[in-house]
Amino acid sequence: MDLHDFAGIVSLILGWSSQVQSQLPLDPRTNAASSFILWSVSFYPQPFLNHKRRSTQGLSIDFPTANVLGLSSYAIYTGSLLLSPLVRREYAARHPKTPLPSVRANDFFYGLHGALLTALTYSQFFPRLWGFRGGVGQRASRLMLGLLLGGICSVGAVVVIVASHSSHSDVDPLEWGWIDVVYALSDFKLFTTVIKYTPQAYLNYKRKATTGWSIWGVLLDFTGGVASLLQLFVDGAFDDDWGSVTGNPAKFILGNITLFFDVIFMLQHYVLYSSVERKDVLDRDGVRQQSEEDPLLEPDRR
Repeated sequence: MDLHDFAGIVSLILGWSSQVQSQLPLDPRTNAASSFILWSVSFYPQPFLNHKRRSTQGLSIDFPTANVLGLSSYAIYTGSLLLSPLVRREYAARHPKTPLPSVRANDFFYGLHGALLTALTYSQFFPRLWGFRGGVGQRASRLMLGLLLGGICSVGAVVVIVASHSSHSDVDPLEWGWIDVVYALSDFKLFTTVIKYTPQAYLNYKRKATTGWSIWGVLLDFTGGVASLLQLFVDGAFDDDWGSVTGNPAKFILGNITLFFDVIFMLQHYVLYSSVERKDVLDRDGVRQQSEEDPLLEPDRR
């Protein structure tokens, strides 16, 4: 795949999402469908590439380990803001000018769908399940596990504090509430986003190649991040209140962090290690590794 092919795919997705928004009762002020579709599709190239190569070499296991926990937290965070009457009351008390959260249903389904697809990718590291070829010591690093455990304990600490302060009195925006647990989950998602990309960027640097790391997923992720930020700012502009941006910090910061690392991966693939990607890359057993540029079916040599 080259950038011309990718541009055609994105144009097709954006055109289809525009038709969806014009036919369904969606808010015409937003491009929610565009970011939702692009980000949702971005989860498929990596497990598909792993299946095509029958290998997970080139993919850091730290990435899906952190990603599945982060996306699960994001699904709970968005689901609570959408479906929990108590959390919504507490949100309205803290944001009286914009009492309705800017979180939408597509944000929740993005997190839920992403968690399931990332769990699928994580399962591909287990040869007993898929029979894929793996790299040496493909297990989550102690540093990654320690950071994730620390984040989980932090969320647990907030749960304990809120539970100890819970009461049946009226919602007080100055007191601890379950909205703080929801915000702790969003912070955990942001934390996993920051730490999940770094091991993959370092692995690419160490191997001086991006073979095994799907550039399709990176490009779709980047485009979806741009669309998501545009949606957030357009919503704030039409509401004439930027509280919709500050009231949804996870989505705002998440988009910027994602764009930053996606740019790094694109530079690695197309600039720093582009010559390596055009050559045969051998794994530790001397077997040629397939890339996304290889055809799905071997040509007939008869």
